[in-house]
Amino acid sequence: MGPITNGRVLFNAVPEDYPVPGETTVYDTTQTIDLENVPLNCGFLVKILVLSVDPYMRGRLRAAEGKSYMPAFILGDPITSGGIGVVLRSEFTGVAVGSHVRGLVLHQEYIIAPDLTGLELIEKDPRLSWSAYIGAAGMPGETAFMAWKEYSRAKQGEIVFVSTGAGPVGSMVIQLAKQDGLKVIASAGSEEKVKFMKEIGADVAFNYKTTDTRAVLEKEGPVDIFWDNVGGETLDAAMEFAALHSRIIECGQISGYNGVPPPMKNPALIIAKCMHIHGFLVRYLRPKHAATFRAEFVPKIASGEFKFTEDVSRGLQTVGDVILAVQKGTNTGKAVVVVADE
Repeated sequence: MGPITNGRVLFNAVPEDYPVPGETTVYDTTQTIDLENVPLNCGFLVKILVLSVDPYMRGRLRAAEGKSYMPAFILGDPITSGGIGVVLRSEFTGVAVGSHVRGLVLHQEYIIAPDLTGLELIEKDPRLSWSAYIGAAGMPGETAFMAWKEYSRAKQGEIVFVSTGAGPVGSMVIQLAKQDGLKVIASAGSEEKVKFMKEIGADVAFNYKTTDTRAVLEKEGPVDIFWDNVGGETLDAAMEFAALHSRIIECGQISGYNGVPPPMKNPALIIAKCMHIHGFLVRYLRPKHAATFRAEFVPKIASGEFKFTEDVSRGLQTVGDVILAVQKGTNTGKAVVVVADE
């Protein structure tokens, strides 16, 4: 066959606010790879099939000296995210040709993995696509399921407010809360998303761009649990209309990802309302909850009991646009980039 292009998405420049497609990241076609003859050095060759684009990736598009819970992307190198690929060649014991791996992978068409560090062998339910395993049946689903089980202390009849309720995490939280018998208030940024939130069980769904969040919470609250994906004004409103002994589950604060994070306006409410605030990273919850997630939650995704939506783009050249869409909230479902078919 001879060498072929091995397309890549490179981190090219640190953005000042929102990432700029073609500037912050660039699609590069200068690298080639000989699939039949490239040395594996006891590793295995993977063809990348699907990649996940998630909000947290914005935090990695920073200067190397900036500290956070995940390292910065390296300027000039491919970016990484969750992905799934199929093994084309293997010299690694236990990884067979034709098997599939999932984990944090480079944004390029083909990779050579030295071993299974950061990867896992995975088989899929025939009712699901591979993309579901980087979405509802993957990290976003884990995030919702594991943190809800760990921190919500949900009781039937309580009220939960879910921000970004049409997103891959928030939509799972809505359905978990309804399963537990809670009244669900949910917000999102478009009428299409409001419609979806109602379809999956939200009792009160509204467009925060056209409806006053405080007015909704004052009428429908007080809020026992707030699942926060947004921070900023939404967090302030939820705290203002929170119940005594309420729980706030801090999943994300995207309102501050592309500029100066807005400060909390009235932190004294934490004391006055005896609030419990739980921040978390899903990787620390996996040892406790992963087996239950696989045994109980993934089958409900496969059967259709739990609904999810995907916003699918095709080709590595679209990654920059998808990153921006996720930061601006214009995607309509779990952002997935299909790199190749099997």
